[in-house]
Amino acid sequence: MSEAPVSAESAPPLVAAPALCVGSEAGPAGAAAANAASLSTLAWSPFGKPETGWEIYAPRIAAEIGTSCAPGSDGFAAALARWQQANHLPRTGVMDAAAFAVMLPRWHLTRPFVRVNRDGVCPGAPAEASLATARPDESYGGKTIQLRPAALQAYRRMVAEARAAGVLRRPEALTIYSGFRAPDADAQRCARDRNCQGLTRTICSAHRTGLALDVFIDAAPGFGPDSSADANRLAMARSPLYRWMVWNAGRFGFVNYVYEPWHWEWTGEPLLPGAPIASLSADGAEPVTEPPAGSTPRTPAAASAARNRL
Repeated sequence: MSEAPVSAESAPPLVAAPALCVGSEAGPAGAAAANAASLSTLAWSPFGKPETGWEIYAPRIAAEIGTSCAPGSDGFAAALARWQQANHLPRTGVMDAAAFAVMLPRWHLTRPFVRVNRDGVCPGAPAEASLATARPDESYGGKTIQLRPAALQAYRRMVAEARAAGVLRRPEALTIYSGFRAPDADAQRCARDRNCQGLTRTICSAHRTGLALDVFIDAAPGFGPDSSADANRLAMARSPLYRWMVWNAGRFGFVNYVYEPWHWEWTGEPLLPGAPIASLSADGAEPVTEPPAGSTPRTPAAASAARNRL
C-alpha cells in the first residue's frame, strides 16, 4: 500500500540553496539529453496559453526537486527521478507536463491569498492610513508605493541581504513598481479596460491586501519590467537575482506567483477578513477559459484562480 502524498499546504517553504552540483550520480538513461532538448522545445500550455520550452520555470523546478544542477545535466535528471518516485510518478528523470501538474498546485497553495480565493473569498483591504510608504530609492520610476508596515520592513531586510549576496546588478534591481492597490481603483480599471478575469488581470487582486509587491527583477531589451511576454519572463528566469529569490525569499516570508517572476507576496501576517468573490462587481470581467484537456497540466479548481495576475 503506497503512502499518501504530502499535502501542498504542509510542504515546507524553501529557505536556502543546496550545495553546488558536484559529484552527482547519473540519472536514468537518456533523461539528461531529453531534458536538454525539451528545455527550449517542449510545446505545452502550462498556464492556458501556448508556450515553448520550460526554461522559464527551471529555477523553481530545480528548487522543488532540491538541486542546483543544470536542467540538462545528469544531476538534475537524478534529482527529478527521486522527486518523481516520492510523488508516485514514473521514475523517468524527464521533465514533463505530468510532473509540472503536481508541482504547480503546490506552488499556488504556498500563497495564503490563493487558499482564501479557493474558498470563494476575496480578502479585505487595510485602511490606507495604516500603510507605510516606501522611500523614493525603493520605488521604481518615482511611483508612490505603499505596503503594510511589517511587509515593507521584511522587504527591506531581503533587499539588504540580496545586496550583500551581490545579486543586485542593476540600479533598479528589487525596486517596487506596484504595492497596495485600492480595490475601488482596481474595479474602475476593470470596468474601463474590460480586460479582467483573464490570464493577466483579475477582479480580486492580491495587491488589495497591502502584502503583495511587484519588483524589478530584470527586463529583456525592448520590454518593461512587468511584461509577461515569454522572452521577458525568460530573461528574468535567467537572472542571478531571480534564482537567488527563488531560494532565499522564503526566509523573509515572501512567496512567488511563478508565472510572474516579479510578483511576490508576504506571508508574515494574516489576510484581513473579506467578502465573497461572487459579491464583487464583475463589470469588465471576462470568464476564465480553462485550457483544452490534454494540452496542459490540469490545474485543480482550488488553484485555478492563481493563473491570473494576482
